Amino acid sequence: MTMRKIIVLSMLTLDGVIQGPGAPEEDTSNGFSYGGWVAPFGDDEYNAVVKKELQPADYLLGRKTFEIWEKYWPQHADSWPGINSGVKYVLSNTREKSDWQHTVFLKHVAAIRTLKNTNGADIQVWGSSELIHLLLSNDLVDELKLKIHPLLLGKGKKLFDDGAVPAALTLIDSVVTSKGVIIASYKRAGEVKTGTAGA
Repeated sequence: MTMRKIIVLSMLTLDGVIQGPGAPEEDTSNGFSYGGWVAPFGDDEYNAVVKKELQPADYLLGRKTFEIWEKYWPQHADSWPGINSGVKYVLSNTREKSDWQHTVFLKHVAAIRTLKNTNGADIQVWGSSELIHLLLSNDLVDELKLKIHPLLLGKGKKLFDDGAVPAALTLIDSVVTSKGVIIASYKRAGEVKTGTAGA
């Protein structure tokens, strides 16, 4: 049986911030005041990549990201085809139900491992910084699809912390947009190799 892949899709700054990319009020926690920082960087290449990523899928989300989505996407699904019909798996210790169709709550990492071993579509992770840290620390991320924006924000929720399991990655696709965004996709490529540079 083929395992489902867990694919992290993130818009981030050069200093790794992923908080509140879409709009000023998206996520103002901890006094974050730069929400909507992605807006100046749209162009045809960027929009084409996003359109491809918004095809129907299943999703794995942290509770905070889910609650942002839960308030917005059911009423705006015309701009994200399939978001309502895709299964939303939500890691949460406090939520057990939602009125949003096709929502399943998970309690722990073991449930994510079990999900990964089922048949079905690959699973996309959006936002969800704490969940991403948990996935990386448990070696559960198969691919990273990153949009790296030429910005430094200095503070905000980060894509990476110090807990990731060391892993080598292979670049499988990349483009640099007219606005200077590096869009790069990476997949797992085994263990980290070390040596002496130039030797």
